[in-house]
Amino acid sequence: MPFGSLPGFRRRAAATSPSPDGHKESPRPSIGDPAVLKRGTRTRRNAIVVSCFCYLVAVVFLILVEIGNTKGTKVLGDIYFFKLDLSDILPQSAPTSLTLQNSIARTLGLHDFYQVGLWNFCEGYETDGITHCSTPTTLYWFNPVEILMSELFAGASIALPSDVNDILNILRIASNIMFGFFLTGLLLDFVLILLAPLAVYSRWWSAPLGILALFATLMVLIASALGTAMSLIFKYALTSQTDLNVGADVGTKMFAFMWIATGFTLIAFIIHAGLCCCCTSRRDIRTGRKAGRHLGQSATNERKTEASG
Repeated sequence: MPFGSLPGFRRRAAATSPSPDGHKESPRPSIGDPAVLKRGTRTRRNAIVVSCFCYLVAVVFLILVEIGNTKGTKVLGDIYFFKLDLSDILPQSAPTSLTLQNSIARTLGLHDFYQVGLWNFCEGYETDGITHCSTPTTLYWFNPVEILMSELFAGASIALPSDVNDILNILRIASNIMFGFFLTGLLLDFVLILLAPLAVYSRWWSAPLGILALFATLMVLIASALGTAMSLIFKYALTSQTDLNVGADVGTKMFAFMWIATGFTLIAFIIHAGLCCCCTSRRDIRTGRKAGRHLGQSATNERKTEASG
């Protein structure tokens, strides 16, 4: 009669067979273990961190685009879309009673330069810098004809190129669209910084976040393209008539800021689009759909150890 069947005796559990190196085999990690989930989703988490960094950089540069030229300070005053130089403008007519000033523009009652931002315009003189900035206005657009004609002294007149009058309506529409798209893109990028970590839990979060990222990218991209085209067209229209002696420059800093923001927003969108089909999520591990790169390597190593034993 075996001892296991006698009263008072219990069968001992089978001893765990030692591993080839003399150590006991450790139990396989559970897919519900937080450490396992953390290791299995490491690649996905790293991708999300990179996307959040891209959104953060884009938000910083979009804020600079938004606040550029709103004040005449040394920093904000250098951020503008385009700048008109009228210091040596040749008038069509001028009364003889005018006193000659430091520049022709000042003699006519105008300012030496006018520069345009997203919310307003600033004006000033070459010797004094920016002297005045208009009140920031929602959906602002720069109307050079109205502004210049309102500042001319009585009896003085200038002949702006005819192309300027032709593009005023286009300028107004483009400025309004650009204003709305830049502001929407900024808000979406900020929201995506907060929502991006949700993509680590499931691919179902990656799809709506990817669509939101695409929308943000289109907003910033279209706004940057409009700002670039508007500035270049305005520069061409004002300098097309050389006998007026009017100069125009595009804002290098503004262009750099808005295209850097566009580039980083595009990179973040590409990452979100890739997360829809790549990189293991927590749901993938829990449902057994994917084991994750690090967890899969551990399982492979265990199978090799068992085979060699």
